[in-house]
Amino acid sequence: MEQNINKSPRPPYGILAVLMIGAFISFLNNTLLNIALPSIMNDLNIDAATVQWMTTGFMLVSGVMIPATAFLIEKYSVRRLFLVAMGLFTAGTVLAGVAHVFPILLAGRMIQASGTAIMMPLLMNVMLVSFPVEKRGAAMGLFGLILMAAPAIGPTLSGWIVEHYDWRMLFHFVTPIAVIIFILGFVLLKDKKEKVNIHLDYFSLVLSSIGFGGLLYGFSSAGNKGWDSPHVYATILIGVIALVTFILRQSKLDRPMLNFGVFNYPMFALSSSITMVLNMAMFSGMLLIPIYVQTIRGISPMDAGLLMLPGALLMAIMSPITGRLFDKFGGRVLAVSGLAITVVTTYFFSQLTLETTYTYLMILNAVRMFGMSMVMMPVSTNGLNQLPRRFYPHGTAMNNTLNQVSGAIGTALLVTVMSTRTETHATEMAADAMKNATATTQPSEAALAEMQQQITMKAMLEGINDAFFIATFIAAIALILAFFIRRATPAEDPMEEQQKEKKVTAKLV
Repeated sequence: MEQNINKSPRPPYGILAVLMIGAFISFLNNTLLNIALPSIMNDLNIDAATVQWMTTGFMLVSGVMIPATAFLIEKYSVRRLFLVAMGLFTAGTVLAGVAHVFPILLAGRMIQASGTAIMMPLLMNVMLVSFPVEKRGAAMGLFGLILMAAPAIGPTLSGWIVEHYDWRMLFHFVTPIAVIIFILGFVLLKDKKEKVNIHLDYFSLVLSSIGFGGLLYGFSSAGNKGWDSPHVYATILIGVIALVTFILRQSKLDRPMLNFGVFNYPMFALSSSITMVLNMAMFSGMLLIPIYVQTIRGISPMDAGLLMLPGALLMAIMSPITGRLFDKFGGRVLAVSGLAITVVTTYFFSQLTLETTYTYLMILNAVRMFGMSMVMMPVSTNGLNQLPRRFYPHGTAMNNTLNQVSGAIGTALLVTVMSTRTETHATEMAADAMKNATATTQPSEAALAEMQQQITMKAMLEGINDAFFIATFIAAIALILAFFIRRATPAEDPMEEQQKEKKVTAKLV
């Protein structure tokens, strides 16, 4: 693949266009589902702990698949991988669209995830080998613009569809588009790859599946089952042991499945740390704002989607702008500025009340998204820029894997904070209310029921505020790390240097 692309006098815009459209539709599908989850719960008669597997199952499959993508990208052509990825995504979409029981819906969702897991690292790798370092920021910015359009229109479109049609229309809407993209890829993608004599280490695949899968399952289950559940701490422990064994094995292999040597490059290691920490903080907004808006304030799904729209649009518009600013000024100025905005706005979200206005929420979320738009792509691109070319597949796979893991950890942490603090506040409020009520007159059953409802809403509000407060400190850690960023340039590859020396020696002999 790399050889084919590098021979071209200019970047392969045709290949990139097809890949970006495929990535866009898979991203759109993810954002469409968020607001539809309550409708799925009602229609299939399942609870929140069950429906959350629509997200958890997706993350599990991605966490298992993504580490193997570095091997797949090295071995197979862009065309072959794209058609497999898009074919899996389309098949999963069709299956989910006809599901009338939750297991079939979940199976379709997980098949979708297997295709998406291949798509994103593949696109990132093609972009890295197609553009020189000095133009990579602008290219990544355009990439960000297209992909950020999905979360911009997804929630609003989803809210409209769910209010007017059955939730299955979300999948029926995506299916014909996915089929067209598959056909376009089949017709337009012509790249070939010379046969590469590398083989997958199946024991590494098993270890990575158990390791990343165990971590993702454990942290994702913590919010519902609690940290003292064997399902949580046992799977996390098994995941850690398998992951340590996996890392040790990779260090001994000549052609590792996932090369942890990428962390020997300081800017890549730093960028990975910042994006992981920021991912954890970012989930506070994605998770807690919809709960506050719909559960506590009673705002409709359509209006909830519209509330998130300006922030997502602003993030999409800023993406190419921050890409060009990154090429000009580097990552540190952008990251520090963006993270400072993120910290302040996240703190303001920890001060929500039952009277906070819709307009205030919309503006605050938009400003927060503006701050994050200055961080994610520039920091990630700066880290990847330091890697030698042969590490690109491993760097993109590592970034995507860590994003999944940090997302699961962030979700579990913030859900746990919200749940435990809600219970604590509810207990304290109930005790105070009963004390005040019995001090005057014995309350009636109706008054008690109304009091209980008010306490539940206020306690949940305080729990959400506490979770946002913790997210503020998490974002502050990323801000501190951002001060250590410096502009990265491709490092020398010892293996390439050795090959050059061998060629020189062979000529002399």
